[in-house]
Amino acid sequence: MFESAELGHTIAKAVYKKEVPPLREALLDAQLEVVEKAEFPVIILVNGVEGAGKGETVNLLNEWMDPRHIETHAFGPMSEDERMHPEMWRFWRRLPKKGKVGIFFGSWYSEPILKRVEGTLRKGDLEDRIEQIVRLERMLANDGVLFVKFWFHVSKKAQRARFHELESDPKTSWRVSPEDWKRAEKYEEFRKVCARVLRQTSTPEAPWTVVEGTDARYRSLTVGKVLLETMRARLDSPLPKRTGRVPPSVPAIDKLYLLRTLDMTQRVEEKHYDVELERLQGKLNKLSRNSRFSKASVVCMFEGWDAAGKGGAIRRITGALDARQYHVTPIAAPTEDERAQPYLWRFWRHLPPKGRFTIYDRSWYGRVLVERVEGFAPPEDWMRAYGEINDFEEQLVQNDVILVKFWLHITKEEQLKRFKEREKTGFKRFKITADDWRNREKWESYEVAACDMVDRTSTEIAKWTLVEANDKHHARIKTLKVLTDAIEKAID
Repeated sequence: MFESAELGHTIAKAVYKKEVPPLREALLDAQLEVVEKAEFPVIILVNGVEGAGKGETVNLLNEWMDPRHIETHAFGPMSEDERMHPEMWRFWRRLPKKGKVGIFFGSWYSEPILKRVEGTLRKGDLEDRIEQIVRLERMLANDGVLFVKFWFHVSKKAQRARFHELESDPKTSWRVSPEDWKRAEKYEEFRKVCARVLRQTSTPEAPWTVVEGTDARYRSLTVGKVLLETMRARLDSPLPKRTGRVPPSVPAIDKLYLLRTLDMTQRVEEKHYDVELERLQGKLNKLSRNSRFSKASVVCMFEGWDAAGKGGAIRRITGALDARQYHVTPIAAPTEDERAQPYLWRFWRHLPPKGRFTIYDRSWYGRVLVERVEGFAPPEDWMRAYGEINDFEEQLVQNDVILVKFWLHITKEEQLKRFKEREKTGFKRFKITADDWRNREKWESYEVAACDMVDRTSTEIAKWTLVEANDKHHARIKTLKVLTDAIEKAID
């Protein structure tokens, strides 16, 4: 991909002065149209060889467009806080919302390329990272993100000349570090790794543009024209608009009614419950204070029927923990800000740092449950979501997250009994709503969706635990036991 860039390109000063004003005007018009419509975000990735003009280009884009609607993020070595979270967390939390432009100066490409050149990342691991990046970009593109990816390139000779030029001027010498010279010695190794990565990650939804960086005028015009062309193409031929509900699709995909195989008669007697609860809560507390736990984190996720006892199970977990060590995240219908972001954004942003717990009361599985059944997501979205969820959970586990997933199951008869009890009990009345009764009318549809969900997302590294919850004591003891066993196994 770098051969054409090696030829070198120049733009005469007179030509540049003539072309820039109309280009800037058209770019600004396109950007303001993106802002006004607020239908998709734009992510500009700026990567490439040191000394190829990346920083100057980022500054130029902020000058040529309205900087109030641009979010620029420079990604260097991970901070202490970032190292405490899964690797992709720092990128997800900075994704621009619809109508905004996000410039990522350095991105998810930088670290795997650098590690491969330095020999700390094996060839097979690099291939895995490339596949992960392709899936990430495809998922974001499917959520509406418009990618514009620039790779800035200069020859080895031009890079060294650029470094010497910068160092000779006291005003710019700070821009060249000993680390830059050290990496320049491995120019050919970088070139080979980068060429391979670019070939495999230049996809229809997120193609690369290689920019020859030697001549600043050529570089600037090339970036401006490509960015304008890409934004105008989306604005003039937008993706199909999704408004309101679509006809729900609830017939079973796999026809494996796993929930019907559970033994719903399981019970724990009161006298045994109190003893076992105290034992398991004590065990959980000790595990959370174990020095080895500081290198891991816990994501505990609860799904299940309305009135299945999710809240009660969660309280038995938090009752064993230091309040500073956990966060309970209830998931309801997305807010306006959350709807302006890619689907998984609101779950990534709540992930815990190492040594902490995040407990999700409902979760990312809403797309294949309520959104599927109620028709809020078209079939192509919720069908695609199974794979996207599996990728998300795989990334968590690979980053030392102890992921525990519970489905709390009750029978339809037990649910009716609990609904009526809630209506009669003053301090429980807030727990029952008209939506609960309406959802109950779609029991069979939700059962089908839940069974398909369990079948398609219970993987080797992120298995579902199905909890027989007709008896609340049994459900609470089982969830605590599974959670403590998972932590114990992970830190042993």
